[in-house]
Amino acid sequence: MIYQWVLGGIVSFLLGFLLLDGSRGKRVKSGAGEDLMEKMKGECFKSSGNGECRLGFGVSTDVIVVGAGVAGSALAHTLAKDGLIVRLIERDLSQPDRIVGELLQPGGYLKLIELGLEDCVNEIDAQRVLGYALYKDGKSARLSYPLEQFHADVAGRSFHNGRFVQRMREKAASLPNVKMEQGTVTSLIEEKGTIKGVQYRTKAGEELRAYAPLTIVCDGCFSNLRRSLCNPKVDVPSCFVGLVLENCQLPHANHGHVVLADPSPILFYPISSSEIRCLVDVPGQKVPSIASGEMAHYLKTVVAPQIPTELHTAFISAIDKGNVKTMPNRSMPASPYPTPGALLMGDAFNMRHPLTGGGMTVALSDIVVLRDLLKPLHNLNDAAALCKYLEAFYTLRKPVASTINTLAGALYKVFCASPDQARKEMREACFDYLSLGGNFSNGPVALLSGLNPRPLSLVLHFFAVAVYGVGRLLLPFPSPQRMWIGARLVWGAAGIIFPIIKAEGVRQMFFPVTVPAYYRSPPIH
Repeated sequence: MIYQWVLGGIVSFLLGFLLLDGSRGKRVKSGAGEDLMEKMKGECFKSSGNGECRLGFGVSTDVIVVGAGVAGSALAHTLAKDGLIVRLIERDLSQPDRIVGELLQPGGYLKLIELGLEDCVNEIDAQRVLGYALYKDGKSARLSYPLEQFHADVAGRSFHNGRFVQRMREKAASLPNVKMEQGTVTSLIEEKGTIKGVQYRTKAGEELRAYAPLTIVCDGCFSNLRRSLCNPKVDVPSCFVGLVLENCQLPHANHGHVVLADPSPILFYPISSSEIRCLVDVPGQKVPSIASGEMAHYLKTVVAPQIPTELHTAFISAIDKGNVKTMPNRSMPASPYPTPGALLMGDAFNMRHPLTGGGMTVALSDIVVLRDLLKPLHNLNDAAALCKYLEAFYTLRKPVASTINTLAGALYKVFCASPDQARKEMREACFDYLSLGGNFSNGPVALLSGLNPRPLSLVLHFFAVAVYGVGRLLLPFPSPQRMWIGARLVWGAAGIIFPIIKAEGVRQMFFPVTVPAYYRSPPIH
């Protein structure tokens, strides 16, 4: 009898211990802002003396992800789903309030599905986007995404950026092997040329260190860590002035609207069932002052007369409300330093003009490429071999990234007004070419949407626009002046696209199979 009691007590103790230990690994679905931070806080366990931060009970971290925006959150979820232990460190876990990152192209939505994150566009009042409407000098053309071969759910999505980011964070934090915490990463920890982890400051001001075989930096366009991992050549061609229009309907429902205005384009797209985002592009790095009223005057006198009449009243009302925000538009070609133990992703790594809304599509595509590269690896501890292997990432990402980057830069330059007659003709030719419909619009729109990431197709369509413009000039009767303008038009088109292609890398962009890194195989051990 006593023997049974003793044996029962031992079994009960062991079961209780196992249940208690198992409960430590469970995660609670998190909410927004402070609730998200509190629920995912799960205090780190520090070894005495060195401030090293570990996931708990000696469990080491496989990957540190710096930044929990769209790229960082999606990456953390993707790697954790494949079994890696991920520490996700974000400077501010409250809901972001941004005026960009609000339009996900259909190609990006397909990548979202591939990553198992498509439900992140649910419950945030996201709007389906089926194409674009172009406006120029009183004329308009509607360009639809070529979605006939896809499932009915496939389309673009537009939304409040902050709501989408919070859903992505919640999705990442729902996995038991993701440790999300709020902290500001101040530096990368380097030993003998290899990145070993990060040093960061918690919300309480405590300085900590975290270590992992691989650190992936996704801290956005204002990254303070990228300089040690790449050669950043950041260009700021313009700024966006953002407003939210209420109580109005777009002329073409479920379409983004692009007005080819003077001096540069104006964008409209829905971000909820009752709100329309307006982005006014202002060339250069300086915008009119908001505080002095100069901005309101500029918007009312220069911009308002050029927008569709259906939106005019709501546009003026939005200006009068005064909730005007600005943001510099940055472009930066990917120029990484392959560094053992570290990798750049997202806007910290590569940026393009946001006119075409391609940033999130590129980031999600990059995550798919990286996931497929890391999946066959059993461990990440050989930093040198891993770095050599991951050089393939920079080549394999090129078809999608270079197509969207090049198109964004080229379209912005073509869509901006210019006093030069050849540039005027190119702009007019582009609008008329897209207005032709059929393959003349489907081809470029498929490129823009990420559905057909083929750089050669992009170049062919771009010069087809130039040839179309020359044909318009020479018919029905060519003249020396028109021939001269036509020659300058072709020369100008080359001057727009070739520098962008050069920055992207001609060989990687058009002949990736000739790059040795394309064939890298996983490290044996």
